[in-house]
Amino acid sequence: WRMASSSSEDSAPERVFATLQQADPHGERIGRVIRHSFDLLYNGQHTGRYSPSQLYKTEKTHCGSIVEIELRRALGGVISDGKRLDYSIAGHEVDCKFSFKHGGWMLPPECFGELLLVITADDESSRWSAGIVRASREHRRDSENRDHKTGLNPLGRSSIRWLAYDAELPPNILLQMSDQDRQAIFGARSGQQRLNELFRRAELVVIGRNAVATVAQQLDYMKRARSNGGSRSALRPEGYLIACGDYASHRQVALDLGAPEITPGEFVSMRVVPCAPGTPNSVELEGRYWRIAKRAERVTEPAPLL
Repeated sequence: WRMASSSSEDSAPERVFATLQQADPHGERIGRVIRHSFDLLYNGQHTGRYSPSQLYKTEKTHCGSIVEIELRRALGGVISDGKRLDYSIAGHEVDCKFSFKHGGWMLPPECFGELLLVITADDESSRWSAGIVRASREHRRDSENRDHKTGLNPLGRSSIRWLAYDAELPPNILLQMSDQDRQAIFGARSGQQRLNELFRRAELVVIGRNAVATVAQQLDYMKRARSNGGSRSALRPEGYLIACGDYASHRQVALDLGAPEITPGEFVSMRVVPCAPGTPNSVELEGRYWRIAKRAERVTEPAPLL
């Protein structure tokens, strides 16, 4: 990052940058906001959508407003409403600009000369970036559209102070699956059958609440993933152990078995087989020891109760 020569006495970008970096030093909170904003836009529980390609053009345009609102909620301790622009950060007015395309931020006349928080994200590649830059005259393109909007020029883009650049976005597992797996999941007739197929085809992958809601498309989607007739009961005979991050005991079992760490609202599905005591990455359940089955290993016994 470099600051343009005419901005050498402009300390506002640095103060805004430092405030946001202190509030979110590793970018985890902003990354979760973007993930949540995408999920709100897909509205998978009611639409079954999970990809930007399934959105209408007007919905994509609305994504920037969702990111702006959700970021204010997530970082309410340092971001407040601006008087002229979207935010007030460290006492400075800041406009929030989001684009699905890197460098594609459209700048209306009211933000000319102002500080910008520019954000871009791609759900398909699971990457995002966010940074601070001033929309000064030397940072803007000469051309404007009929609404007098313009964009950052090469100097402006190179002058962005990046809070995070090409960082990893919390994954969208439905978007990352193969077409064959998605077709098998969404081709099932009922929400319960679709959810069962999701847990079969997403072994040892963190499955978030939104993926469960999108696949089940039912009001009681979390219940459909658990016991008493849900996926945990239905897949036990096939050797599947489904741990839920809502329970500390489940989280510990998943860690002991060597599965990915899960948090509240998340699941991980594992095929397990009996093993000898002392086997690495094994756990004792129902008086026997169990480990995760190898990829091509045949499972002949039901999974234990969890």
